[in-house]
Amino acid sequence: MSSITTSALDTPSRRSMERTWDDAAILALAGVGLVASLTFRDYGLGWDDYTHAEYADLLLRMYGSGFKDTGALSFANLYMYGGGFDMAAALLHKVIPLELFETRRLLGAIVGIIGLGVTWRLGRRVGGPLAGLAALLLLALCPTFYGHMFMNPKDAPFAVAMVILMLGLVRLAEEYPHPSPRTVLIIGLGAGFSMGSRILGGLALLYALVGFMPMLIEEIRTHGAREALRRFAQMSYALLPGLILGYLIMGLIWPWSIIEPGHPFQAVTYFSHFFEKPWKEMFDGALVSVPDMPWSYLPTLFALQLPEVLLALTIAAIIATILTLPRNDVPARRKTIFLMLTLGAVLPIATAILKRPALYNGIRHFIFVIPPMTVLAGFAFARGMDWLKENRRSWQPAALVVFSFGLLLPLGEMIRLHPYQYTFFNHIAGTVRGADDRYMLDYWGLAFKQASDGLHEEIEERHETPPAGRKWKVAVCGPQRPAQVALGPDFTIGWDSHAADFAMTLGEFYCKGLTAPVLVEIKRDDVVFARVYDIRGRSISSLLSIPAP
Repeated sequence: MSSITTSALDTPSRRSMERTWDDAAILALAGVGLVASLTFRDYGLGWDDYTHAEYADLLLRMYGSGFKDTGALSFANLYMYGGGFDMAAALLHKVIPLELFETRRLLGAIVGIIGLGVTWRLGRRVGGPLAGLAALLLLALCPTFYGHMFMNPKDAPFAVAMVILMLGLVRLAEEYPHPSPRTVLIIGLGAGFSMGSRILGGLALLYALVGFMPMLIEEIRTHGAREALRRFAQMSYALLPGLILGYLIMGLIWPWSIIEPGHPFQAVTYFSHFFEKPWKEMFDGALVSVPDMPWSYLPTLFALQLPEVLLALTIAAIIATILTLPRNDVPARRKTIFLMLTLGAVLPIATAILKRPALYNGIRHFIFVIPPMTVLAGFAFARGMDWLKENRRSWQPAALVVFSFGLLLPLGEMIRLHPYQYTFFNHIAGTVRGADDRYMLDYWGLAFKQASDGLHEEIEERHETPPAGRKWKVAVCGPQRPAQVALGPDFTIGWDSHAADFAMTLGEFYCKGLTAPVLVEIKRDDVVFARVYDIRGRSISSLLSIPAP
């Protein structure tokens, strides 16, 4: 069963509409690839980037020493995460003529485009070519996903791994109880890379256990309990090679996880409690300690940081899935497929609402729910076009115009915000301009790259040189390592503003606005993302507007 439904618009074109939608999807992927290849250098370092690069060096050193150098197995808390992306970037850096962090940006773009391609194929499989194209466009034009794929070394690769695993699970439901070798391979790859990236990959087991219930119940009704159990055992046996492959991949990219059998469970315990000294972040105009974020944190931010068209179509698809579950005229396989997709989109958010863990950095830890959302949304759009074809044919062009307009809204914001797409807020929130005083925007400090470039240009234009016997001193309010990498070896950085020549500050609430000449100002949509001040000869007591945590 290659798809659940096939959708098409009426058109005088002689070519098959299915081929047209597929060609459009390929063109869209090529377009994203072209844009990414031209712009990946624009993205600065995230707060964790430097540390992840160090983790990669330690992992490669461990493998190179024959496991004699085991520093990677106790490095910060990163040993409880996989380092697959980081090692791949470090190895790629050795063979291509790019700086390390440019290589990381390029590899992030490649991984993200793979995620787009898999989402297209998944959407096409469950809803036909039009649904696949719609899912691809909705994900490619989701600024949150697009922005994170360049610079987020944990959450973006994890999101891609999870959608690969979801594709495998959907294929498994279609082919049950005789999965093809390709399906077994996809499940093994998805399981290995997802579990090897973040322990949250184990959620996929819940998607499968709960999602397969409608089909297993139908199996018992049709074949009897004994035969249903036999067929289930047959499927499980066929999956063994994939599960072994997944375990090997997990061990390769997350070696700590297989040193002792209980380590993955230790990681679950570790991440179930907040493991850092609490700090405060801005949420809905108030400063809130991250362990005390209200239950509404994720629902609010998803409602404000996803494009409106994606929100509307996803909600419609989830409602439709729930309504089809008790219906006897809907095939059990279809129920299983859409229940798994719905769980992939909703269960992590619902779990966080109930468990109330520490929440911070917006929705970056949850971007892995966005690909299944776009698949559901793409299916809803395609089914809507099918319904119009049968009942209101003349309305199809209007629906297509509305959908296109819904895609153009985030596209315009992505262009306006570049390269800070990950800070996107939709028009419900009033865009970043309306969200600036109520929520965190550039919490990872990407604007320090452009701010550093601007400071270099200012110094060169003024033909200034640092005081004799020392480098330029820059006081930084924000992530220190990204600022140091962006500024280069001719600068020393720190928090101390007393003896500094310049101050570089983010536009976030915790950085004080200074009464000093502004040399560089990075703005998007009239919102200040970063500033560089000339504080020579001035007494600046602190760059912080609130006490440090």
